[in-house]
Amino acid sequence: MTGIKPQPGIMKIAPYQGGASCVDGVANVVKLSSNENPIGASDDAKEAFRKASFDLHRYPPTDHASLREAIGEVHGLDPGRMICGVGSDEIIAFLCQAYAGPGTEVIHTEHGFAMYRISALANGARPVEVAERDRVTDIDAILAACTPKTSIVFIANPNNPTGTMVGEGELARLADGLPDHVLLVIDGAYAEYVDGYDGGAALVEARENVVMTRTFSKLYGLGGLRVGWGYGPAHVIDVLNRIRGPFNLSQPALVTAEAAVRDAAWADKCRNENARMRAWLADALAGHGVASDTSTANFILARFAGPKEAEACDEYLKTQGLIVRRVAGYNLPQCLRITVGDEPACRRVAHAVGQFMGAI
Repeated sequence: MTGIKPQPGIMKIAPYQGGASCVDGVANVVKLSSNENPIGASDDAKEAFRKASFDLHRYPPTDHASLREAIGEVHGLDPGRMICGVGSDEIIAFLCQAYAGPGTEVIHTEHGFAMYRISALANGARPVEVAERDRVTDIDAILAACTPKTSIVFIANPNNPTGTMVGEGELARLADGLPDHVLLVIDGAYAEYVDGYDGGAALVEARENVVMTRTFSKLYGLGGLRVGWGYGPAHVIDVLNRIRGPFNLSQPALVTAEAAVRDAAWADKCRNENARMRAWLADALAGHGVASDTSTANFILARFAGPKEAEACDEYLKTQGLIVRRVAGYNLPQCLRITVGDEPACRRVAHAVGQFMGAI
């Protein structure tokens, strides 16, 4: 028997499972399990990716300066306080690697994104799960859970998989109420879907204990390229860049993301279409007796009478070629998360859910 052992905490990790993309024996499936943009990337982004194929033999730049400048121009932020990563997941991992470890605690909410717990355990920290209030982040519960061992607080706003969010005043109250040694990380993967919301950028600029993460995988339709970014105090970004691999992002990913973030018209189109179909789908599901909270993201968390009903609905949807996401792993066994697809997909899934509910 070997004496080789991994770091403490790693064997407690349940490997992350992405959304399914196929159903055995069923053709022409519609994937609504991974919160992908059904419209896809803009033409400008696709052209940038095509041109990048001529330089695949070249190493990418290590400083990501051009992409950071573009993000800064579009969002009115300081590029010097940004870091780019392989999706926002990598930024989350960097933060845990830098600021969490054995003897520390990392707070996340009961329905929060799975990578918070995974990254905490991977670095030997103890994840602390805090209750939400009716599937909404509870600021008072988070503050009460902080101890001298707390190193990081992660919240997603809007949250995945609930689609709910808290206001900027509540975020500020949380940032101001945390102990001096605690870093607040606001995961804004779905921030672009909320009109007038900066994802926490103003909080970052006004404080030394707040970091914001963002992604190109959702609104910009670049999930396949894995590009994310973080914005934080200079002292945090300096630390993260010391552990970031020099070539963590490829040149095709960098130039495609730059073209995507500069195409404001495409982003507006995707945001508006998502809002239109999100409202339609929520109303259609409600008409079939399936409730949901008001979503501020690109998915709906459909609530059923119980776990058995949710599972049975999921199985029925599969027979119809519709793939949604079970979220029992997020302490929501009575729910299914349904990505807001294009209009034909939304109508198809609403019709199928109606057929299922009408038969029980």
